[in-house]
Amino acid sequence: MNKEVAKELHKFSKVIATRFSRPDREGNGSKEIFKVEEVIPTSEHTAVINFKKNSGKIGGAFCYYIARGMSKGWKYFFPTDSHLNGFQAFIYYKLEAERKNYDKNFIVDQYNRNRDSKDQIEYEYEIQND
Repeated sequence: MNKEVAKELHKFSKVIATRFSRPDREGNGSKEIFKVEEVIPTSEHTAVINFKKNSGKIGGAFCYYIARGMSKGWKYFFPTDSHLNGFQAFIYYKLEAERKNYDKNFIVDQYNRNRDSKDQIEYEYEIQND
């Protein structure tokens, strides 16, 4: 994880703890206080944050970083078992998408393979579907 992204995550972990420690927060009937116990990077743009609650329990947040656009920055949620089961299934579909998309990286090369240099294209959108 690059240093700037890690610094943002460190700062954001404290924001999450503050949000979840609010005594008037929905779902915080026992008025628990959250403190960052550990930040565990899991990839360049994901992390797990374990929060120690004053009840002695631990809460685990899944954090993910969006690198650009209007949503740029760290986001998070506290996944349930149902979320984790869904993620387990998502791995399969993500792999299938990557497998099916791989050949698309070579469409222009395939198009140009047996064409004269004057008839070759540079971009996929130049292919005419007659």
